[in-house]
Amino acid sequence: MRKVLILLFILSLKSFHCIAQQDPEFSQYMYNMSVINPAYATNDVGLVNGGLLYRAQWVGAVGSPNTATAFLRTSLNERVEMGLSIIHDEIGDGALTEDNAYADFAYLLKLDNELFLSLGIKAGLTSFSTRFNDFQLNSGGFSSDPAFAQNINEIFLNFGTGIFLFNDDFYVGLSVPNFLSNRHLQERNGLTALGSEGIHGFLTAGYIFSINENLKFKPSCLVKGVSNAPLSTDVNANFLFNERFEIGASYRWDDSVIGMANFDITENIRIGYSYDYTISNLGNFNSGSHEIILLFNFNISNTRRYSSPRFF
Repeated sequence: MRKVLILLFILSLKSFHCIAQQDPEFSQYMYNMSVINPAYATNDVGLVNGGLLYRAQWVGAVGSPNTATAFLRTSLNERVEMGLSIIHDEIGDGALTEDNAYADFAYLLKLDNELFLSLGIKAGLTSFSTRFNDFQLNSGGFSSDPAFAQNINEIFLNFGTGIFLFNDDFYVGLSVPNFLSNRHLQERNGLTALGSEGIHGFLTAGYIFSINENLKFKPSCLVKGVSNAPLSTDVNANFLFNERFEIGASYRWDDSVIGMANFDITENIRIGYSYDYTISNLGNFNSGSHEIILLFNFNISNTRRYSSPRFF
């Protein structure tokens, strides 16, 4: 697997132009929606919603990706919601690191008594860095490659937008979190290096079927696309018991089978875990991916009591 990672680095640092799925994957995307779509809205006036997520991808593979996210959002009033999101993503034990810090703004339009349309924008900074000091190449032929002679530390501006249609039972969202296709690796030491950040689009949808007062069925899907790469599609089915414990499974097309579960520690705190079993050829080089998420609600209004947990 180390040779595979080395080849990927070489291709991105030299004169090739390679575009692939660059944004991190999330199996529990339905609870990490703020990172994907700035228009994601809760319509919970008086509450602060937040979460932390950590993902260890392709465990056991040398240089496998690790991702951590944090988000916080609240309703300023019945029309406006604000949020903050942070993403830390690294590959190769820190050989390549990307940090994103973004502020979100969402404006809600009330279409009828229960249906809302949210329009959102996000703006912020992306920090991109490489650390080749400790990067060991197996092949002596590349040991003096000038592409690895200098570390890179750069900061870019970016912005994104999205829409989110929802009520208490369903949601549909469409978003582009990064509109600017920044070139992270530019010409250095006579090398033409194209490491462009592709513009990603996300389509999400979900519905809640009340089977009875103690059981709810929650199917959802996520489709992620970027130019010159195949679509990434997740199809999910979760079951919620007594509004406290949830268990389900997902299928990521031609990539992995996923199991997940979450439960309420208290009425305001929920913890969840998912495991991805890789079914592609990469499964020969790793033992799967692990993801843990912590969700919470803070009541900042003296006049509002916490009513029911959010279902998505």
